[in-house]
Amino acid sequence: MSRLDALRASWQRASRREQRSLVLAAVVVGLALLWWLALAPALNVWRSAPTQHQQIDAQLQQMLGLQAQARALQALPTLDAAAARRALEAALKPLGTRVQVVTQLDRLTATLKGADAQALAQFLSAARQNAHLVPTEAHLKRVGAGWDGALVFTLPAQ
Repeated sequence: MSRLDALRASWQRASRREQRSLVLAAVVVGLALLWWLALAPALNVWRSAPTQHQQIDAQLQQMLGLQAQARALQALPTLDAAAARRALEAALKPLGTRVQVVTQLDRLTATLKGADAQALAQFLSAARQNAHLVPTEAHLKRVGAGWDGALVFTLPAQ
C-alpha cells in the first residue's frame, strides 16, 4: 500500500466535520503562504516606491550636474607644458618665500615650509583654474599655524 493510498483511506475514515476542518486549515495555510510570499513583499515595494523614486531622481540630478561640470572642464582649452608651468609659478607667488619649486621633465614639485592655509587654498584653486592642473601627489602635514610638505603636479606633454 502506497502512501497516497494510505492517505486516501485515512481521509475516507475521517468524519465530514474533520474533513471540513482539514480543508479549512489547508486553505488558511495556503492563504497565509500566499500573503507572506507574494502579496506582502509586493505591497512593501509599492509603498516604498515613491520614496525610492525621489532618491533616484535626486541621484540622477547630482550625476547630471557632475556630468555637466566634467564636460565644462573638458571644454577648457588645454595648455602646453610651458604655459602650465608659468601659470603654476604665477599661482605660487602668494606663498612667497615659503615655497620652493623644482621642475624635472614633466613634473613640477612645490615644497612648502609653514605655508598659510588660506594662501595654500588660493594656490590650489588658481592651479586648477589657470593651469588646469591638480596635484598628482600631496604630502602635507600641519606644523603650527602653517603647512609643510610637497605638492607634485604632472605637466602636460610638450
